[in-house]
Amino acid sequence: MKILVVDDETDIRVLFEQRFRKEIKSGEIEFAFAYSGDDALGYLGKLMHEAVLILSDINMPGMSGLELLKKIKQKFENPPPVVMMITAYGDSENYKQAMDLGADDFLTKPLDFNLLKEKLKSLS
Repeated sequence: MKILVVDDETDIRVLFEQRFRKEIKSGEIEFAFAYSGDDALGYLGKLMHEAVLILSDINMPGMSGLELLKKIKQKFENPPPVVMMITAYGDSENYKQAMDLGADDFLTKPLDFNLLKEKLKSLS
């Protein structure tokens, strides 16, 4: 499973690589990282749906994760990637907006990696 992680915090890469060391080593999961909404769209445009799952932060400078979600759902229809939104603010407004825009799931920071792993297993 190829996962695109979108977050303006660059240290997120180290965190994911540590928490998913076993899954990466076995080839079960492959991660790609984008540090802005524009980077993510560029990645998706070049690699045409290589990512089957996108984990995106909501609060990023420039294009927000919600704007990115809207563009992904409009532009990449077949097959639509699964998009999980991540935010430090688990407020109902962000949740409602993300779900209205077509998010498949909503996670809050700090990420519960055990919960995330369970969700990923149910997708594969």
